[in-house]
Amino acid sequence: MAVGLLVTCINDVLFPDTGRAVVELLRRLGVEVDFPVGQTCCGQPMINTGYLDEAVGALRAHLEAFAGHEAIVVPSGSCAGAVRHQHRLVAQRSGDPGLVRAVAAAPPVHELSEYLVDVLGIVDVGAYFPHRVTYHPTCHSLRMLRLGDRPFRLLRAVRGIDLVELPDAAECCGFGGTFAVKNPDVSVAMGADKARHVRDTGAEVLVAGDNSCLLHIGGLLGRQRAGVRVLHLAEVLASTEQADLPPARVGR
Repeated sequence: MAVGLLVTCINDVLFPDTGRAVVELLRRLGVEVDFPVGQTCCGQPMINTGYLDEAVGALRAHLEAFAGHEAIVVPSGSCAGAVRHQHRLVAQRSGDPGLVRAVAAAPPVHELSEYLVDVLGIVDVGAYFPHRVTYHPTCHSLRMLRLGDRPFRLLRAVRGIDLVELPDAAECCGFGGTFAVKNPDVSVAMGADKARHVRDTGAEVLVAGDNSCLLHIGGLLGRQRAGVRVLHLAEVLASTEQADLPPARVGR
């Protein structure tokens, strides 16, 4: 059996290089990776907005797409959290005992850094990234998954990297999915604070495990012409001395 890659909607549509980086990284570490073409949204936007009934269809599609895999790897703390913790709530609310049993029997879900550190037992993945970097721990990875220092341990082992601490790193960037749509002024104010802290580090590149947050912060950094680029953790870990370095994205 192979590990199934849940690439997430935002990566599939806007950041395909992240998905490719995950595959390249895991294969380099000897992991067989499968990309189920039937995968679709995990249902997180509906769930987080309170539309649990509307998420049932997405839940059923997810279970069907990833049936038979030994595990699921997700390059996103928010989507990993939705599948691991919130699918059970959707199934229970549906009143379908079969769906509840299917969720309970589904393959285990691992955010990328969890899979590397806890399952594979690897911290040094052979990466090379000679840039000054700061890391933003996203809310779901920090509070729902409790990833702790796993991403930092992986980044510290990257050769050539200059990893600097982000001030007030635990503060939300203000994206929050539909929160940014419903409360744009508050969202932008929170994002501006985060962008200011990023600039204060003098980092060339802002790294995170969720491209949704990088989309938000990077957009603000880009409008400020801060000269700070944003890049997903997977793309840093996939880079090596033998390969061309990934083109760190300018904030959109």
